[in-house]
Parts: sequence; structure tokens; C-alpha cells
Amino acid sequence: MGARVLVVDDDLTVRDVMERYLTHAGYRVEVRGDGEAALAAIQADPPDLVVLDLMLPGLDGLEVCRQLRAKSSIPVIMLTALGEEEDRVLGLETGADDYVTKPFSPRELVLRIGSVLRRTAVPADADKASGTVADGDLTLDLDARRAVLAGRELVLTTREFDLLAFFLKHPGQVHRRPELLEQVWGWSFGDQSTVTVHVRRLREKIETDPVHPRRLSTVWGVGYRYDPQGTTS
Repeated sequence: MGARVLVVDDDLTVRDVMERYLTHAGYRVEVRGDGEAALAAIQADPPDLVVLDLMLPGLDGLEVCRQLRAKSSIPVIMLTALGEEEDRVLGLETGADDYVTKPFSPRELVLRIGSVLRRTAVPADADKASGTVADGDLTLDLDARRAVLAGRELVLTTREFDLLAFFLKHPGQVHRRPELLEQVWGWSFGDQSTVTVHVRRLREKIETDPVHPRRLSTVWGVGYRYDPQGTTS
């Protein structure tokens, strides 16, 4: 059986087009037209992935994503307006794993969904993904895709987990944003602000003081480096 995808958009035409293309691609598709109905559907029977429009009646997409992220790491692809970089960044900061700008190609959306679902099932560096990686009080179980910091389990999105796993596997090395896009997202090109936002979100979850990070450092003009705080395996 194909993965279950919940499509949330108040535009009936957009919903119909997405449902048709996704069904043809082998996915099981459910559709909802507003945020409250989407949250109710997710609570009743969590899907494998949510395609979520930013502009919804009642609860908008950002609030739906916030409430979802408070309880779940289900992958979310946000639909945003063309050229609205602020909307894209807000969506990523709220917890979206990826975004597609409207108007969009249904084929592109199908490809993005497939990419995110593959990342959920197969972590980055899949040939080295079994077992755990650790640094001091931070441990990642790569098989179970669980992250624990000081005895507390972290709620990480698919991209956050993959990005943190990549950093932990390459401690002390500086990585440019285009490299991270390629290695973690699997993109040969794309909006590099995606990396910036995900690094910021990771700092909020793993740093004692995100404004003055000790683990995840910025190397100005170059990229980012993970600085071990303990024993890394």
C-alpha cells in the first residue's frame, strides 16, 4: 500500500488536482479544506505526510503546523505564495520539512513528497546509518530515529534529525550551505535559507543558549561546524 498523504487546501480545484496526481503516483490521499478539519483528521488517523497550504480559513497553515509540531514529527510540506520569502521562512521556522511555491507543478509536488518520505524511511548517509551517534549527553538512535538530550527525548522533524545526524557524523568539519543542501536534502540547487532556518531551529533544541551556541557554530562567510562537547561515536 502506498503512503497516506493528507492534502489541506481551501481551493477545491487545487485539492482535486493534487488528489488526482498523487493517487496516480500510488499514494493514498485524503483531503481537507480548513485547519480545524485537518487537525481532527490527523488526530483520528495520522497520515504519513501532510501537504499544508499556508493560507487557510480559520486556523491558518502556520498555526496548524505549530499545533502539529507540539505533538508529532509527521513530515509537512508547506504550500506558499510565489516569491514570498518571508512566508517560506516562517513555514520552515514553524516546523515544515519542505515547501512548494504556488503556482506549482503537480509533478514537482509528487517529487518533493517522494523525497521527504524517502528521508523519513532512510536517513542521510544510509550506508552508515545503523546504530547510534553520540556527543556527551546527546545521543541519536539512527535506526529508531530518536534523539535524546540529557535524558529528554527531542521532538525533531525529518530534516532536523537528518541535519543533526550529519553534523554528528562529521564533527569539527565546516560545511557550506550548498553542501548541506546536497548531502542532507538531496538537492543539487535550492533556497539556501532553508539550511539557515533549520540550523536555527536545531540550536533552539540542542543548545543551552541558542544565541551563543557551543555545539553548532557559525563559521562566518563559510558555513557551519559541529563542535563536540563530549565523546562522539
